[in-house]
Amino acid sequence: MTDTEAAQSSSLPDDCESVRDALIAWYEDDHRDFPWRRTDDPYEILVSEVMSQQTQLGRVVEAWEEFLERWPSTADLEAADRADVVGFWTGHSLGYNNRAKYLHEAAAQVETEYGGTFPETPDELQELMGVGPYTANAVASFAFNNGDAVVDTNVKRVLYRAFDVPDDDAAFEEVATDLMPDGRSRVWNNAIMELGGVACEQTPSCDEAGCPWREWCSAYASGDFTAPDVPTQPSFEGSRRQFRGRIISTLKEYDELELDTLGHRIRVDYTPDGEFGREWLRGLLSDLADDELVEFDGDGADTVARLRR
Repeated sequence: MTDTEAAQSSSLPDDCESVRDALIAWYEDDHRDFPWRRTDDPYEILVSEVMSQQTQLGRVVEAWEEFLERWPSTADLEAADRADVVGFWTGHSLGYNNRAKYLHEAAAQVETEYGGTFPETPDELQELMGVGPYTANAVASFAFNNGDAVVDTNVKRVLYRAFDVPDDDAAFEEVATDLMPDGRSRVWNNAIMELGGVACEQTPSCDEAGCPWREWCSAYASGDFTAPDVPTQPSFEGSRRQFRGRIISTLKEYDELELDTLGHRIRVDYTPDGEFGREWLRGLLSDLADDELVEFDGDGADTVARLRR
């Protein structure tokens, strides 16, 4: 089956305009009030998108507000010490530290390459460090109303259930694009992601959330709410990501630390020759060095680590 045939095998209703109007009206009547939905500042929206990649939205609000209070513009973020930005990221458990580094570098690009003015199209936004297709499209949509249809896990679940779209990325993209009204990417992408986030979750709340698509939804009619598998987020507790964060936090307190001293400070069961010993710790330091966050030299117990400035 070709991509087009896969999309055509879905069951979009003939009156797509009514489908669009119903969703937008539902969203505009009542939706979760996140602060980044009240702004069209591309910098503020980029920060929210990067923070949201591995963190529940409810937890992002405080971090987002504190981050923007500390660095309210790309100029402020560019001028910041990268170690401070990474330290903020780690302190708020916002996921991989390299995202903080990329955000810092993207701010510098906006200032030096774009004269402090954000690019506005998805293709142009992808030129910024660490900004992939999804994030670029989200910023273009929510800041400039100039994006394509967003297709994330929630949107796929909605389209799969409501309109029998096959579990095929190209089919999801095509149907999402067909559904989105011209020139309304800001409200549409917010609305369809909200639908997946509050009404069409893995366990749906169709009636409780007043889903606006119940009259057209195949799953609602049949009672079959199966959907494509949703990847589960690996546990943070005890993960390499957690200990990379601890390394950054610890090195911020000291000019440099020897390997074993650092090991004992980040893990109570650290033993130089054990499972969580020098080899394990050097692996973490190598990951952070690849991300240009730390540097270290020496061999064995004589290894010394420090934050990269």
